[in-house]
Amino acid sequence: MGEKLRGSVAFHVALLGAGHFFSDFYANFLPALLPVVMAKLGLSLTLSGMLVMTYAVISNVLQPLCGYLVDKYGYGWLILVTTPVSAVFICMAGLADSIVALFLLVGIAGLGASVFHPLAASLMGKVVTEKTKGTAMSVFVFGGNVGFAVAPAIILYCLDVGGTEGILWLIIPGLLVTLATYLAGLHKVDISPAGKRTEIDADTQEEPWYKSTGLILLNAVTALRSWLQVALTTFLPVALVKMGQPTAVSASMLTVFLMGASFGALIGGWLGDKIGRKSGVIGSLVICLPVTYLFLSNFGPSPVNYVLLAVIGALLQSTAPTSVVWAQELIPGNAAMASGMMLGLSFGLGGVGAAITGALGDRIGLEAALLWSLLPLVVAVGLAFAIPQPGAKHAAPKLANPNARDV
Repeated sequence: MGEKLRGSVAFHVALLGAGHFFSDFYANFLPALLPVVMAKLGLSLTLSGMLVMTYAVISNVLQPLCGYLVDKYGYGWLILVTTPVSAVFICMAGLADSIVALFLLVGIAGLGASVFHPLAASLMGKVVTEKTKGTAMSVFVFGGNVGFAVAPAIILYCLDVGGTEGILWLIIPGLLVTLATYLAGLHKVDISPAGKRTEIDADTQEEPWYKSTGLILLNAVTALRSWLQVALTTFLPVALVKMGQPTAVSASMLTVFLMGASFGALIGGWLGDKIGRKSGVIGSLVICLPVTYLFLSNFGPSPVNYVLLAVIGALLQSTAPTSVVWAQELIPGNAAMASGMMLGLSFGLGGVGAAITGALGDRIGLEAALLWSLLPLVVAVGLAFAIPQPGAKHAAPKLANPNARDV
């Protein structure tokens, strides 16, 4: 590293978690802004869908490419650019006076998110020890989940109070967390670009990412898990409304699911540190299968179903931080790219799977289609067994960098 980090390791972990909070906070602006810009610019439903797709592709699917560039060239200083870019451009999207300007602003904002996730996840792996990577990654993922969850309510409040100009104030928190990142010196952390290394740890016996069967399988497992997660988030409210339930009920059940997911993210990485990455992922998915089946067999509102839904959210999302660290351990020379695959590409592929669930719902009914969404989870469990154990040796932990310490 260029210089010693300023502050404790817990502060650095919290700072990266806060950065993820705001990155995902800005990433969830579009649903609340969409009705406003549709009315202002006369967007059709087709153009609105294309706008959402544009942001999703740039902010999620491009993450592995951004991670590859980070691994190759370093670019740690970009951590000071990503959040401000997302903040400024997505907040200005509400003021766009043309469709072209709207797409451009949204696209640039998405690029900020696409670079932030693999870069920040790679930095997180450098400021802690090997044996606490999972716990630190849990804090990182938890921060993003909470930011994503609270964004719509805050944006709608700002729109109600100050109109589209009112959301410009929301740029300030992103700038402040970036200032704190600068003062802490996180932009100077040596992220060891793969293309500039002069030596490789012989114990890792690392192979190129495109030859890593384990990484490809792990990406498939994460995508299949995301399929069910995105399908439930997207279609559970629709199914409840079709059943005749009030919108307030569907909103409350979705909130319970998302809160459960946030809690799961917070404990999942810690659990992976304790029992192993592979055991943590497989265990969560295996337990999730019967719990989800019980819920989907009769998912009307009831106290039991609220509890089941919270547990499902926790089990599904608990695999996220563990999967990121597992991927980093499978190809340590491309840690940022591995993070981008787990945090972005897999989620995007899960969205494709959810679209298949929607198409199936048109044919056999949404309730039946959601039940069939358990099949990808079964496949994910089978694939997870075939992934090699991570190479990290927890019994004799070594520091990811000279400044790293336990959380």
